[in-house]
Amino acid sequence: MKPILLVMAAGMGSRYGGVKQIDGVGLDNEALLDYSTYDALRSGFGKVVYIIRRDIEKDFRERIFDRVSRHCDASYVFQEMSTLLTMQQIEQSRGRTKPWGTVHAVLSAKEVLDAPFCVINSDDYYGIDPFKTMARHLSDVDADSVEQAMVGYVLKNTTSRSGSVSRAICKVKDGYLDSMRENKKIYHEGESIYSDIDGENRLLRGDEWVSMNYFGYTLKSLDFFSDYFDRFIRENVSTPKEECYLPEASSEMIQTTAARMRFYTTQEKWFGMTYQEDRENVKQEIASMIDRGLYPKKLWT
Repeated sequence: MKPILLVMAAGMGSRYGGVKQIDGVGLDNEALLDYSTYDALRSGFGKVVYIIRRDIEKDFRERIFDRVSRHCDASYVFQEMSTLLTMQQIEQSRGRTKPWGTVHAVLSAKEVLDAPFCVINSDDYYGIDPFKTMARHLSDVDADSVEQAMVGYVLKNTTSRSGSVSRAICKVKDGYLDSMRENKKIYHEGESIYSDIDGENRLLRGDEWVSMNYFGYTLKSLDFFSDYFDRFIRENVSTPKEECYLPEASSEMIQTTAARMRFYTTQEKWFGMTYQEDRENVKQEIASMIDRGLYPKKLWT
């Protein structure tokens, strides 16, 4: 069975100031997730599942889904505040507007996942190389295997001059992930890159391997994520902003269970829609790749 592409598109876009996951940047008004879907399908993925918010369903269908679904096996699910919570937890978290995070997003799609799957963000451009790598890996593993995977990026290829970004810095041993830790504020000062973590401003080299939320999981991982989120929600149900992150959950999974995470690498350069100022750069990058023949002027013909 061909692997599934799982696209996380339920974010609030608070720093961007709009619904960036469906913002058109291609010559035919394609969004970044159009290009990721296109790259996945031509790399060997069998179908795509989008995770969205219910309040953007109409716009998502009109601007993305109705077009894409004519060309591939596509579906979508909702990530809602109440998903996976008990009635008591729903009451305790009343008033929260921020989503519960990327682990919760994956679990929102649990019922429609029937094959190994690759998780990506909707507002990032990853390049075609990681899709080819992950399609090969996921096509060769059993659904119940403990062998997970990720593609790591070079930090300096993933930063934004428009503001800070969140990246998980990875430690790798013998081709497998050893650990990773979320750095929620990585930023530039001139040509130097810093991380604000544990109350300190730490100078980074720029050649560190980082996670871009590009993970490949087997169905076996879903049981661990369910337990991990249950623990998280019990401890954080009343907090307004704490989120349950895939990098931290994946790091714990390989440290506390028999699971391993194969660490693939890429030299692809990231760009994305973190800030409104990024939009023009993204449009120029896409136009340049079209000029070089990497993509057609109109993706879905």
